[in-house]
Amino acid sequence: MGNAADLANLSDKLTLATAVLYVIAVVAFAVDAGFGRRRAAADAVERAEEKARVLAGAGGPDVAEPAAPAEPRTRGTDWAKFAVLLSVLGWGAHLGAIVTRGLATERWPWGNMYEFLTSIAFAAVSAFLVVLWRYKARFLGAFVMLAAVIALGVANIWLYSEAGPVVPALNSYWIAIHVSAAIVATGAFTVAGVASILYLLQARREAAGKDAVPGGFWSHLPSSGDLDRLALRVTMFAFPIWTAAIIMGAIWADEAWGRAWGWDPKEIWSFITWIIYAAYLHARATAGWRGRKAAVLALIAFAALMFNFFGVNYMFSGLHSYA
Repeated sequence: MGNAADLANLSDKLTLATAVLYVIAVVAFAVDAGFGRRRAAADAVERAEEKARVLAGAGGPDVAEPAAPAEPRTRGTDWAKFAVLLSVLGWGAHLGAIVTRGLATERWPWGNMYEFLTSIAFAAVSAFLVVLWRYKARFLGAFVMLAAVIALGVANIWLYSEAGPVVPALNSYWIAIHVSAAIVATGAFTVAGVASILYLLQARREAAGKDAVPGGFWSHLPSSGDLDRLALRVTMFAFPIWTAAIIMGAIWADEAWGRAWGWDPKEIWSFITWIIYAAYLHARATAGWRGRKAAVLALIAFAALMFNFFGVNYMFSGLHSYA
């Protein structure tokens, strides 16, 4: 019993450490977004000056006299690498918090709202790190990490539950399959939602003329087209997993309650979310939807997903109310 209590206490401390690391990562990503481009431009000027001095020293034709050696510039902190390092360290602490919670309870650690939201935050950060590695999309960092911080804050302040057993209905191997799939899909949809929001902001800036809306952060973002494609790719990854979660949930419901579908509020809103995301992907594939219309539809789908998680659990009663 003491070992379980120690593990639960360690899980709580690791969650706190995770939140602290994520907060610092948010600040580092924000500093990089605001000033990273300015530092990169200064480095480019320095490299150009160095190249000119080398050419002049080689005595090439029509090369200006070398300028006086410039004072060596002290390189500032590489905030991007610092932010990524903190994110990875936070991710490791986050994983440790989830694992120790599971060991303390001797079950899969997503049997209540606190554990589920904590795991969704972990999935969102994991999806971001994969996208960062695959597409070098560190511009998402401040927003995804901020969303993870908010999720951890809500989970610990308002949804915290002591480590312990779950209701009998959740004592099933299906929780490792159905709920895991829902967590992974929700984390990926969160990253896609952030990309869609940034697309709308960047598209407005481009439409107004980049010079009309200057700023270090906005110039740090890729083009609206790249953001649009990134949101689509992440959604295409998450949608089949969400589909599988719904199907496996129906199988589990049939085993637990004797019916695969019973129009429970959670079931209804999970299906509504699926329909909107399916409409988004279908419209892009067949009707050639691009840009603002597609992004708005994707955000409507994400809003339905969030309502399914928060609104349904607290506004309606049903067979999923124990979560």
